[in-house]
Order: sequence, then structure tokens, then C-alpha cells
Amino acid sequence: MAYTICMSKSPTIRKFLDQFPTEDACLEHLKLTRYGERHACAKCGKDARYYRVSTRKVYSCEHCGNQIAPMAGTPFERTRTPLRDWFLVMFMFSTSRNGVAAKEVERQLGVTYKTAWRMCHEIRKYMAALESDDPLGGIGETVEIDETIVGGSVSGKGNGYMGNKTIVVGMLERGGELVTHVVTRRTKVAMHALISANVLPGTTISTDEMGGYKDLDHNGFRHIRVNHNRGQYATKDGAGVNALEGFWAQLKRGINGTHIHVSGKHLPKYLGEFEYRYNMRHVPHLMLPRLMASFAR
Repeated sequence: MAYTICMSKSPTIRKFLDQFPTEDACLEHLKLTRYGERHACAKCGKDARYYRVSTRKVYSCEHCGNQIAPMAGTPFERTRTPLRDWFLVMFMFSTSRNGVAAKEVERQLGVTYKTAWRMCHEIRKYMAALESDDPLGGIGETVEIDETIVGGSVSGKGNGYMGNKTIVVGMLERGGELVTHVVTRRTKVAMHALISANVLPGTTISTDEMGGYKDLDHNGFRHIRVNHNRGQYATKDGAGVNALEGFWAQLKRGINGTHIHVSGKHLPKYLGEFEYRYNMRHVPHLMLPRLMASFAR
């Protein structure tokens, strides 16, 4: 039976355990997610129902015996970690607000830290892949754009010298989705190129006074700005990046409080995780089913 929760709140651990009480229940769910109740057999071409082979984690065509392996081509393939443990960690990711640390998975499952770390990073990778690449905004829409600095320590002076810190740019369509990008430079040329690649012409873009946003109105956008240096956080014409700043606060709480430190190498996966969670915040009951459905053929 497919995983369904008929409610708008996040699923509870009790409902999760009721839905997936055994390893076999998890395997059956994965088979249904990837292949459905019936599908055309790759060998005989007939519409077929597949039945579980009792001694192995595969299913066999009712007509010709051709076998399918639901875990093939997924992170669960060639792993000794039980599928139910993978499902539980996905549940933890889907119900957490500030992320899931590998040390927590290590404690909860009794696995090695190396195994827990790999599980977490595979799940983050799929969460990031689920996010849309479609451009934001359009005529009549407003997109907030802001940047923040994550990790490392400050060394040196000046806007262009960030030491070992990582610059992240966020773009949030009001009433819509959020996208994030790791960047190496915040120059006018670099920021204009990034924005033009991710925001549709005709969009109203709301930013602060950072120099990289200068002359955006020359690129087919309406540009409104808020001046934080003057204590200004919203203007009468709708300028402001308050929603994005709320996301930055949540991201940094997760990184500093849950993970302590995130390297620049792996930061995009963590951004994808928090981006996925933010974009699904109004339908938390769909976070886990959508994540599980990401392993489709």
C-alpha cells in the first residue's frame, strides 16, 4: 500500500511505524513507488503483476518470470543497512526543522558514524535534486534577492576578501519558491548574470543597497531597494528582504546548532535540504511521500 497521510500536519512517528512495521513493508512500498501495481514487462512485453521472490529482495513477472529489483539504482543498492533504517532517517529529515546530524543518526540507529554520514548526504542529495530549476517571477511578481555568508572565519578586510567563508545568494518569489546558489563573487557582472539566469524579465526585484545589484533596472527588471544602513527594512513601494532574512536565520540555526560546521564543499547539499524544507513548509505532510517518490525509475 502506498504511503498516504490524509492531513496537513507532519506525520507522527506512530503513523510512520504503523505504515512501515517491517523490512518487507518498506520493500513493497519502494516497488509500488517505482513500478506501480502493474507495468509492461521488459522481457515479454505483457502487462504484468509482479510477485515477491521469497528468498531475495526481487519481484518476478507473473507471465515469464523476469525479475525486477526495487532497490537497484537507488542509494539502498549494495548497502547492508536495512531499508527500514533508510526510511526512518528520511522521516527524521522530513519532520525536523533544523536538520539532522549524522551523530544523531548514529545514536538512533546504532550504526557507525561513516554509515550515518553517508545516509544523510545521500538523502540531502535527493532533496536538493527535487527542487525546480524553473525561473522565478514574471510580470506582476516580486522576487526578493539577498546574500549571506556561511561558515569559516573572517580574515582580512574589504568586501572582496572573505577568508574561508562561503557566499550564498538567495532568491525568493513572494508567495512562491526559494532558490539558493553558492557564489564566489558578488560583483555587478557576476550578480547580474546570476539573476538574469534565474529570474524572468518584467519581475519586480527587491534588494538591499549592495553594489552588485546596481542598474538591475537596465536588464528588464523593476528594481526596488531598502537601505539597511539607515535602519530601513521595508518601504512603501514594497521593498524589503525580510522573508529571505528569516530563511537565513533558520539556515544558520540549523548549521550552527545541529551541524556545528559545514564545509564549503558540501554546503550546496545542505542548502538543498533547507531549501526543500522551506518550499514544502505549507504542506509538511507531503515532504516524506515526495522524497520517497524521488527514487522513481
